[in-house]
Amino acid sequence: MSDIPEIDIDTLAELLADDVFLLDVRELDEVADGHVPGIVHVPLAEVPDALDRIPTDRPVYVICAAGGRSANAARFLRAQGVDATNVAGGTMAWVASGRAVDRPA
Repeated sequence: MSDIPEIDIDTLAELLADDVFLLDVRELDEVADGHVPGIVHVPLAEVPDALDRIPTDRPVYVICAAGGRSANAARFLRAQGVDATNVAGGTMAWVASGRAVDRPA
């Protein structure tokens, strides 16, 4: 995964104070169990069809459960000209850190 930039959840937490684009590529049931506040949800398999929803004029941070799927999505997005960065540790690390988690009603 070293061919794509990566940040940890501490860095993500700092970035969330700004208006960042955080793309969660997990499946719907995973997102329903809880997610980092402020995500845009597009399941990994749908990312190629959702390129029109993903900005090319600012960084995109990609998250999944642990970092594998998001790394694949970030690699794909970078090949499409998107400034994509993987969030290492993913949502599991975010939850384990005790940070706030949103859950759909």
